[in-house]
Amino acid sequence: MMFIMVILASYRLTHLIVFDKITEPLRDLFLKNKENEKHEIKKVPKSKLGYLLTCYWCTGVWSAIVLGTLFILLPTFSKYVIFILSIAGGQAILETFVGVNIKKTEYYNEQIQQNKENNS
Repeated sequence: MMFIMVILASYRLTHLIVFDKITEPLRDLFLKNKENEKHEIKKVPKSKLGYLLTCYWCTGVWSAIVLGTLFILLPTFSKYVIFILSIAGGQAILETFVGVNIKKTEYYNEQIQQNKENNS
């Protein structure tokens, strides 16, 4: 069970670092704006650390190393961190499935309403 919890915790920590709005200021320290041919501004890494903070696969490895090491060296403390992150990770996975289905349902309801209005 602890192995599954560490996996979920690592997933959530990785997502927190790479994608979440709350860690955007941290990521922005290692990113720069770059304009492409279409005059769109994109954020690109300034360094390897910037790449690490934007690469899901890279950050996932380091998250697993940090949480695994923390669990081995400080098991009493790390259980609480892993417990909280694993609940959040499981919730995020469930929300992805539920949220997608809710959006699909809303989309289909809108389509049905539009068809009714067009047929009236």
